[in-house]
Amino acid sequence: MAIKLILLVVFFAVMVYVGMYSRKHATSVDGFVLGGRSVGPWLTAFAYGTSYFSAVVFVGYAGQFGWKYGIASTWIGLGNAVIGSLLAWVVLGRRTKVMTQHLKCKTMPDFFGERYGSDALKVTASVIVFIFLIPYTASVYNGLSRLFGMAFNIPYTVCVVVMAVFTAVYVILGGYMATAINDFIQGIIMLAGIVAVIGAVLSGQGGFLNAIQTMAQIPSDIPVTQGQPGAFTSFFGPDPLNLLGVVILTSLGTWGLPQMIGKFYAIKDEKAINTGTVISTLFAVVVSGGCYFLGGFGRLFDNASLYNEETGAVIYDSIIPYMLSTLPDILIGIVVVLVLSASMSTLSSLVLTSSSTMTLDLLKDRVMKNMSEKKQVVTMQVLIVFFIVVSVVIALNPPTFIAQLMGISWGALAGAFLAPFLYGLYWKSVSRAAVWASFASGVGITVSNMFIGYIASPINAGAIAMVAGLIVVPVVSLVTPKPEKEKMDAIFACYDEKVTITKKRSLEAN
Repeated sequence: MAIKLILLVVFFAVMVYVGMYSRKHATSVDGFVLGGRSVGPWLTAFAYGTSYFSAVVFVGYAGQFGWKYGIASTWIGLGNAVIGSLLAWVVLGRRTKVMTQHLKCKTMPDFFGERYGSDALKVTASVIVFIFLIPYTASVYNGLSRLFGMAFNIPYTVCVVVMAVFTAVYVILGGYMATAINDFIQGIIMLAGIVAVIGAVLSGQGGFLNAIQTMAQIPSDIPVTQGQPGAFTSFFGPDPLNLLGVVILTSLGTWGLPQMIGKFYAIKDEKAINTGTVISTLFAVVVSGGCYFLGGFGRLFDNASLYNEETGAVIYDSIIPYMLSTLPDILIGIVVVLVLSASMSTLSSLVLTSSSTMTLDLLKDRVMKNMSEKKQVVTMQVLIVFFIVVSVVIALNPPTFIAQLMGISWGALAGAFLAPFLYGLYWKSVSRAAVWASFASGVGITVSNMFIGYIASPINAGAIAMVAGLIVVPVVSLVTPKPEKEKMDAIFACYDEKVTITKKRSLEAN
C-alpha cells in the first residue's frame, strides 16, 4: 500500500507542478485553448494518443471486447493505430492546420461557422459538443474508479472526486500547454506500463504459448459459433461482423471528435506534422494494440465474481481489474498510475474542449457582450469547474457499461461532425443544408437508438451514424444550392498560398 500511495503522490505532485509552470502560456485565449499554435510534434503526438486512449479503452473496451472476441480483439488496437492515428494525421493533419489558421478558428464549432458561413451551425455544433462530451467524461471516471477500488479499496465516490479536483487544478492553471506537457509525461508512463503489465499477466499464465493453448480449448458461447473450440484464438474471432463495427467506431470516430481534431489546430508547422504522424502511430500500436491484446486473454480469468448474482450477466468492467488483482503490489501501483495517466489526459482534453466551445462559440457576443481576453479565459476556467461537476454527478450513478456510454458519445459527435469536417477540408461544393443533414442523422440515429433500440449495440449504432454521414453529405450537397464560388475560392486559397522554404525542406529535381 505504501508503494502505491507514494507513486500516486509523486504523480499528482508532478501534474500540479506542470500546471503552475504552464501558467505563463495561459494568459490569452489563443494560449489557453491552443498553446499559441506553437506546440511541437512530440507534445502534439502524445497529446493526441493520450486523449484517444483512457480508462474507457483499458478497463471497459479491452475487457468487454477481449471477452467477446478473444485474441482477435487486437484488430481493434491495430485499426486504431492505422485508421485512427496514421490516416487521421495524413488525411486531416496538414489541411486542418492550414485552413483553421486561415479562418482564425479555435474550435470545431468555430470551423463550421466560418467554413459554411452560418452562425446557427456554430451554435448548434457547440451545444452538441457540450451535451455529448458529458457521457464520455462520465465513462472515463467510471473506468478509473473501478481500478482504484481494486487496488486501494477506496470508495468509488472518493476516487471520482479526487481525480476531478486534480484534473481541474492543472487545466485551470495552465490550459492547453499544461495538458500537452502532462500528456507527454503520462504517455511515457502508459508506454512503459502496458508493456510491463502484458509481460506479467502472460507470465502468470505460463507464458504466451501456454496462454494461447489454454484459450484455444475454451468453447465459444456466441450464437454464431456456439460451442466451437478455438474461436477465441482464430484470426478474426467468433463474430467478425460486430468486431468490424467496433473497429469503425473506435478508429474512424477520432476523425470527427472535437477534442482530437483540436490537436491539429495547435501544432507548430509542416515538419512537426510529419514527425507527429510517425510518433502518434507507434504510440497507438503499443498502447491500444497492447490493451486489446491483454483483454483478449480475459477468459483465462473466468471467475464467479465477474458475473451479476441476480442476472448471471458478465460484468465486463470488472474483467481487467480482476486480471490485474493477481499482480505484485509494485505492478498494481504502476497499473493504477498507467490508467490514471490515460484517464486524466483524456479528461483534461474533454473539459478544455467543452469549456472553450461554450465560451467562444455560445456565450461570447451572444450572452456576454464585449468580452475581453481576460474575461474569456476566466469564463473558460469557471466552465471547466461546471463541466467537471456535471460529469461527476453522472459518473456517481452511471446508467450503463463503460463501452455503451462511450459508444453513445462517440456515435453522436463523430456521426454529426466527421463528414462535414472531412469533406469541408477538401471539397468546395459542400452545402450548408448537407451539414445540417449530417448533424441531424448523426445525433438522430444515436439518440433514437437509445430509446427505441432498433440497433442492438450502441457501438454498431455509432459506427452506422458515422457511415451515414459520409453518404448523406455528398448526396444532399448535390441536390441543394451550392455555396458562393467566390467565397469558397477565398477560403481554399490558403492551400495555394506561395511560401519560401529552405532546401532542408524541399530538394527539387533539376
